[in-house]
Amino acid sequence: MSSRPGAAWPLVAVFTAGYLASYLLPTVVGRLSAHLGLSPAQAGLVGSALLLSSAGAGFALAGRVERFGARTPARAGLILAAVGYGCAALAGSVPLVVLGVMVGGFGSGTATAVAASGIAARRDPHRTSSLGLLTVSATAGVLYLTIPHLGGGHRLPFAAIALVALLVWPATARLDGARTAEETSSPITGRLPHRRSGLVLAGGMLLWSMAQNALWGVSSRIGLDQAGLSEVTVGAVFAAALGAGLLGVTGAGLLGARLGRAVPIGLGTVVIAASIVLSSSARDLGSFATGEIMWNTVYPVVLSYLIGLAASLDIRGRWAVLAGSASSIGVACGPLLGSVLSEEAGYPAMGLILGAATLLVAAPVTAVALHTGGRPLVPGSVRRRGGAPAALLAATTGGLSGAVPKLGSPEQAVTELRVRRRRLVRSAIRTAGPDGGSGQSNAYASTSAR
Repeated sequence: MSSRPGAAWPLVAVFTAGYLASYLLPTVVGRLSAHLGLSPAQAGLVGSALLLSSAGAGFALAGRVERFGARTPARAGLILAAVGYGCAALAGSVPLVVLGVMVGGFGSGTATAVAASGIAARRDPHRTSSLGLLTVSATAGVLYLTIPHLGGGHRLPFAAIALVALLVWPATARLDGARTAEETSSPITGRLPHRRSGLVLAGGMLLWSMAQNALWGVSSRIGLDQAGLSEVTVGAVFAAALGAGLLGVTGAGLLGARLGRAVPIGLGTVVIAASIVLSSSARDLGSFATGEIMWNTVYPVVLSYLIGLAASLDIRGRWAVLAGSASSIGVACGPLLGSVLSEEAGYPAMGLILGAATLLVAAPVTAVALHTGGRPLVPGSVRRRGGAPAALLAATTGGLSGAVPKLGSPEQAVTELRVRRRRLVRSAIRTAGPDGGSGQSNAYASTSAR
């Protein structure tokens, strides 16, 4: 993936197409329930199928995007999204809708994986991920203002997602193509760094996303059934909430890493838990709008820092894709969990359970942010715990422009010369005399001469 400054907007476009389905989940689930005769739990299960398919694509592509290049998988994902969601929009039977949803979900996950890998390779992954969340929030906000006025049953949300995938297609021409054999051949496998922190972060993001989307998946039903609002009013509340999210993400992008990642993640998660409780207990427009706006303002801010933290753990983007896919599993289970909890315990009790779960997840995820500090690999640096020099890692990644030296560059030649010199030093030690004295002295002299 290229990290040239001018290459950010294609990644943002693909990111938007991949994330849009999860942002439109409330209206998708609500319309499936209202217009296809599904119960809330059944409609939530269809939404979960969409997002599980998306997560499956992410796990399948983790660490493989650089092998194929970004352009080919991005185009394949956008085609699958357009075809799958388009078929779901045209279908009138539940089995065909589910099939189209799963195909489209796999396309969304593919596009998201490509974007996540590219964002991880950039100098400032948090800024790029914030821009992506800003764009997808704006797109979803426009659709929430528009869709309720157009009718169309379950068809319109799916048609909108398919149309966005087609509109993003031209941007893929600016993404990197497949690597040549010379660029991809390397004896270095690139061991996955920060494994413990990465696993804790991935598990935390799974549970965190599950709690968030359990609320998001039934928010439309809370507004319609419990607060007694119309679909147009609920859509206007969602649009206002996503507009507030734009301000939150913009502020996060401007703030950057000045406060680190631990403070925004920890404090933001506490605010999110309170917003979940308020929104789920709402019985009028004021409390419903306040809870949704608070939640949507802070949620994308914390998400942007989580994405940036995952990207900082591995410049090749593997943790970004793996953590993002784990988050997608949580997102997938969210609608079903929210539907079951709301039916069995009611919306207010559901909110208390989800708020408590959110607070419990905050501690380990914040600890990861404190422990790692989110320091990306920079030119010439060496990862702790046995990580490889950045110049050698470049051989595996195909030479990330602007991040590490490329194969055949003077920096790479110097690195290879130093590796050969170290090997000669070790060879001199092994071939020293019986007492090893002269050989070791010469070896250390050679080492110190560097």
